Amino acid sequence: MTRKEEIIYATLELAAENGMKGVSMSQIADKVGIKAPSLYNHFSSKDEIIREMYRFLREQALIGSKEDAADYSKLMDRSTEEILLSSISAYMGIVSNKNMLQFFKVLYSERPTNPIAASIIVEETDRMIQFSKNMFYALAVHGKMESKNIDIVAMTFSLTIHSLIDYRMDMLTSGTVDEFGEEGSPVPKNILDFVRWFSYQIGGK
Repeated sequence: MTRKEEIIYATLELAAENGMKGVSMSQIADKVGIKAPSLYNHFSSKDEIIREMYRFLREQALIGSKEDAADYSKLMDRSTEEILLSSISAYMGIVSNKNMLQFFKVLYSERPTNPIAASIIVEETDRMIQFSKNMFYALAVHGKMESKNIDIVAMTFSLTIHSLIDYRMDMLTSGTVDEFGEEGSPVPKNILDFVRWFSYQIGGK
């Protein structure tokens, strides 16, 4: 593990305990076991650590995801419902990764008052909207769905999924549930039900 990675994991642990606003650079340095000035040799600010944490943890979660949902050529022999479920399963595998889940719980709790947290949530949402656009255009080209209002379809799909993720995060925080997925799947049942319904609504074949 590199020093930068040690700093990222230490910051994540502290943020999970105290919130991002409650973590100082000196606390991070103490957690890593280095002097505070040495920390600035790796990161110029706490905000930079948080942004790098998002990039690094997402990359690590993506590596651990079993599905290559972005390779549409491998999916087009399936039904529209199966393709959507496959893509969502892959995405939920990223979101429910242990470290990403911990990171997102911190972000979701602070986004109303923390510009960095809000900007990362916006970036993640934009990623999903763009991914969904690419996927739905590919489905339309291959005759797997109606080729109408695809941009609106992608936005509706993405924002609904993110709202359901928000809901699941709140359930985790409240203690209503103790894991992100259900019944051995990384995808909660209400998201699975929505994906199946949505596939029908867009004329999935």
